[in-house]
Amino acid sequence: MDMLFQWLLLTIAVAAGWFIGRHFRPFQRSKKTISDESSVRDRLQFLFTNYSDQAVENFVQSLAVNRDTVSLHLSIGAHFRHKGETDRAILIHQNLLARPELPGHYSPQVTYELAMDYLAAGLLDRAEALFHDLMGDPAYGERASGQLIELYQQEREWGKAAQVARTLMKSAIDPQMARQLAYITCELADLALHKDDRWGAQKLAKEALSIDSACVRATFILAELHARQGNYKEAAVTCLKVFDQNPEFGPEAIDRFMKWERSHGDVAKSMKRLRKLYEQWPGTSLLLALAESMEKSSGRQRAIDLLRSELETRPSVRGLLRLVELSGYERGVATGEDRLVSRIGHLILSNRPVYRCVNCGFSGQQLHWLCPSCKEWETVRPIQGVEAE
Repeated sequence: MDMLFQWLLLTIAVAAGWFIGRHFRPFQRSKKTISDESSVRDRLQFLFTNYSDQAVENFVQSLAVNRDTVSLHLSIGAHFRHKGETDRAILIHQNLLARPELPGHYSPQVTYELAMDYLAAGLLDRAEALFHDLMGDPAYGERASGQLIELYQQEREWGKAAQVARTLMKSAIDPQMARQLAYITCELADLALHKDDRWGAQKLAKEALSIDSACVRATFILAELHARQGNYKEAAVTCLKVFDQNPEFGPEAIDRFMKWERSHGDVAKSMKRLRKLYEQWPGTSLLLALAESMEKSSGRQRAIDLLRSELETRPSVRGLLRLVELSGYERGVATGEDRLVSRIGHLILSNRPVYRCVNCGFSGQQLHWLCPSCKEWETVRPIQGVEAE
């Protein structure tokens, strides 16, 4: 009887176990999967920290390839690439692509990662070929195209960069891409200008403005073309259009404007135009240009009075140096204090950066249309402040 009772209990236990496994297994699997996904980064970090690279590599080679392990392969490959071990990263991603059991929808992702490996390793031709293959992919086409453009910018292959950018612009209107394409077109215009192909440079500069009407560099190129053709008045007028596009580049426009006005125009007649600009966008370069025009039209003392008045509300080192200089001329002699102020001021200005990237903070004394640090267009601008504008 006891034996029969024990068998009965065993049968009930097995049946209960089967019932629970049958009806609650999906919930348990789902819960386990979520837990694994949330902790995969910690587990990978533990793997990278506690085992040698060779052990990790052996682990990867023995790891099956299926939909549950592809992400693990990709994470390990990215780990090696970020460490600078591009050879190992390339082997992992090549191995993935060569495995017939790799799910098809993962192929573009693995291809993209392999292209990034080639790019990091300096194998630009191989990276370029893979990025081209991915351009039509719905998931990775845009990213691959962006990498291609950066690659061509690095190699100064402006024609190829423009071609890829135009392809991207056909599928979607993106203001950032429009700016990028406009500035790439300006690079082509600049090349034509260096070859004295004025018609070609003009056509490309106008094309850049049709892509992005706020493209400052295209306006400067058109102004330079007018100057080369001897039309200095039109060059000066064109140059000042920059204030409507991006007044932060006003100092660059004023430098060009004053150069052409001094050589071929009449600075005194420009005073009304300069005053109007200064009222809208006050800055040191505009103030100095206005003081110069006032000196020629109304005399040195009027220019001194203007500088004194404006420097009280908008102090600047450049404005102060010009005031000291003009005051010395007016008195007919420069005092020792004047010379000391001038010397210190020029030392301050000679050692400071003139331009700074508003995106990444890169600074220097040369204007770069493409920031050398963050690779963004038109983000390097004249610095504002007491020691600058």
